[in-house]
Amino acid sequence: MNSLAALAGRILIALIFLLSGIDKFVHYSGTLGYMTKAGLPFPEVLLVVSGIVEIACALALIVGWKTRLAAIGLVIWMIPVTLIFHNPAAGQDAMIHFMKNVAIVGGLLVLFASGPGVWSLGRSR
Repeated sequence: MNSLAALAGRILIALIFLLSGIDKFVHYSGTLGYMTKAGLPFPEVLLVVSGIVEIACALALIVGWKTRLAAIGLVIWMIPVTLIFHNPAAGQDAMIHFMKNVAIVGGLLVLFASGPGVWSLGRSR
């Protein structure tokens, strides 16, 4: 049961990043406008890098390859994203997104600590 839970957990936590990364490319101009409005430097570069990081780390989590590296990479990536785009001082909606990201970081830290589990390309020994 633990092996199945580890696999399901990796897939479920990865889905938000996979879909977000794909969405950045599918809705490129809208996302670019949002990032530009936030005042980010080099928004075009950051948009592409963000999409690649999200997709690559999500796929690594799903298959269980370099899970710890992918999880900590997403944690590090989420810190500035959360602080820039989900400042809880901006109101209730921002607070909800901020707390969602805090919970996701918690899940990623559990993955970092425990590894991918047995049903993975990077099997725990």
